[in-house]
Amino acid sequence: MLGFLVGFAVTIAVAWLIIRNYQPHTVLIVAGLLLLGLTLVISPETSILFGKSDSTGLAFFDIFNYASENLSVRTAGLGMIIMAAGGFSKYMDKIGATDAMVDIAIRPLKLLNAPYVVLALGYGVGQVLNIFIPSAAGLAMLLLATFFPTLVRLGVSRAAAAAMIGTTAMLDLGPASGNVNLAAKTAGLDVSVYFVQYQLPVSIAVILVVMVLTYVSGRYFDGRRGHVVEAEALHAGADENDGGSRAPTYYALLPMVPLTLILVFSKLLVSSIKLDVVTAMLIGVLLAFVFELIRHRNGQKVFKGFMAFFDGMGHMFGRIVSLIICAEVFASGLKTIGMVGFLIDTAQNAGLGVTAMTLVMCLIVIVVTVIVGSGNAAFFSFGHLAPNVAAGFGAAPVSMLLPMQLTAGLARSMSPVAGVIIAVSDAGECTPFEIVRRTVLPVMGGIVTVLLFAVFA
Repeated sequence: MLGFLVGFAVTIAVAWLIIRNYQPHTVLIVAGLLLLGLTLVISPETSILFGKSDSTGLAFFDIFNYASENLSVRTAGLGMIIMAAGGFSKYMDKIGATDAMVDIAIRPLKLLNAPYVVLALGYGVGQVLNIFIPSAAGLAMLLLATFFPTLVRLGVSRAAAAAMIGTTAMLDLGPASGNVNLAAKTAGLDVSVYFVQYQLPVSIAVILVVMVLTYVSGRYFDGRRGHVVEAEALHAGADENDGGSRAPTYYALLPMVPLTLILVFSKLLVSSIKLDVVTAMLIGVLLAFVFELIRHRNGQKVFKGFMAFFDGMGHMFGRIVSLIICAEVFASGLKTIGMVGFLIDTAQNAGLGVTAMTLVMCLIVIVVTVIVGSGNAAFFSFGHLAPNVAAGFGAAPVSMLLPMQLTAGLARSMSPVAGVIIAVSDAGECTPFEIVRRTVLPVMGGIVTVLLFAVFA
């Protein structure tokens, strides 16, 4: 009980500091190390070693050794997938391939003369694009530059358009997502099988629900603010593009290469050949590199431009992978001090079944995601607990992992400290809290849909 109270107090302090705009990475790593240190006093019998690591000989040093080995393992494993995906996305953006794909995807929406219908459909298109552009912030920035001006000129308020764009990547769809790879690996499934057979059916239902609620939320809050729907000319201003500097239309196919390879060379189609996500990303980015050489015929320029891939990898490590590592240290502190175990034991002793335990695990992930602002960090921290908890009830791990993975992504879009929410709030000319007020209804609708699938499917 003491461990639970200490963990709860530290969690409240972490939430308060992050809301006060303290750097989340630093807050989480310091809080995690503090909890691991307090474990030596409160619960010395609880191991703080990483995996099967040997003790340094001094328990105090073991705390830092845990953080060190966690850094090594995470960077070399799923962290590499996230970095490769980030590098690929950055290079596609650099050469104009993502711009070409988004331009084709949103072109039909521009023809509709119904602003809030376009707003709702825009979410659906954005969520599909997320399969090929796994970075939530990257996709949001791209849509802000391309689709956002169209929505505003159709008559939607800037805040409504920004809020919708802030939700477009909230399901973390597709094999390029770090969360999807972790869920598949933890469940013992091929990533393509997890995506097609488990994630996709639930996601389609969630997308439809969120589209409807995006329409409702947009109209309600715009009406409440007295916003007048008045269309402007679609040919003016920022929506114009310099055709000479744009990538060829066929470049829109390049972002789809890794996903296509992963689905083809998997248990779904060609099972005799195995292809992992990082390898598929490398093939895709090198194919794009060859296209750039043919297009520009300037070796020096194209070779220099390829650095965008490595810059993207570094950015993902600095912003996402490092946050995941810091959050994992914090989550480990909560576990070793007994807070998470207390919650799970209390739920189990209360006679809850696997469905109720799934709801408890999802609730933990949702709370941590809203506090931290990263669905990846929350799911990476608690996802590995699911197999053991599910096994205790004789259930398949995927039955618990799938709703946890999806709710982690959904909850990110109602966190005022999430990078994507902060980014779109600037374009919406409002605070992150105003964006979150607009996203809460669609996000909660999505979460309820996921949980209903978990209960009745």
